[in-house]
Amino acid sequence: MSRIRSKNTKPEMILRSALFRRGFRYRLHDKKLAGKPDLVFRKYKTVIFVHGCFWHLHKNCRDGRLPKSKLEYWKPKLTKNVERDVLHSVELKGQGWTVLTIWECEILKRLDAIVSMIESTLQLQNV
Repeated sequence: MSRIRSKNTKPEMILRSALFRRGFRYRLHDKKLAGKPDLVFRKYKTVIFVHGCFWHLHKNCRDGRLPKSKLEYWKPKLTKNVERDVLHSVELKGQGWTVLTIWECEILKRLDAIVSMIESTLQLQNV
């Protein structure tokens, strides 16, 4: 478990690179915000969380299932992650932030569509 990264994961790096190429600048893992979002766009008051499908139990995703072994360990651990995600999202929205959650499988399958969606969301926030 010590080798599992919470920052600078492959999906996060792919998304960061694509957004940077499009000219967006952001801050990383702001400790002052709830949940330490992966990307923070202060100018647009928008944060992005890049979630791994397994670790955050992505619904309707092949990788977002509970493992079959050691269920007594994994189920509370992963459900607690999901509950914490909801709490962080609610807290940030209460502070006026727009919260986007991007899933690992979406980044790997349809990066251009995700980047376009983020770009349009940020442009709407800038109006």
